[in-house]
Amino acid sequence: MGHSDADVLSHAICDALLGAAGLGDIGQHFPDSDPEWKGVSSLNFLAEVKILLHKHGFDIVNLDSVVVLDQPKLAPHIPAIRESLATTLRIEPSAVSVKAKTSEGVSPDMAAAQAIVLLVKMA
Repeated sequence: MGHSDADVLSHAICDALLGAAGLGDIGQHFPDSDPEWKGVSSLNFLAEVKILLHKHGFDIVNLDSVVVLDQPKLAPHIPAIRESLATTLRIEPSAVSVKAKTSEGVSPDMAAAQAIVLLVKMA
């Protein structure tokens, strides 16, 4: 449930990238009040953020993320998720880390993600 596709991982990565570059957050760039973004794939947000970073002279060194979700189990899908993120951001899959955790039954309906990124300012 969400205005776009509600992909918590892509949203967390967008926020981490924008924040590290001092460019605000996902809500400023893709507001849920704008019908243009209704139902859009969050990978589109990542691609747009990558362009914005480049325009401001930043390049992505790596990213580390964790998804908290009880079901479905994500471990079998992590290689494909890493590849998709790397392709979208035009970085090597080895620069993308995705870990999956559960709430251990404490919040079975919860989906959350956190991301940390390292950017470099291009000369």
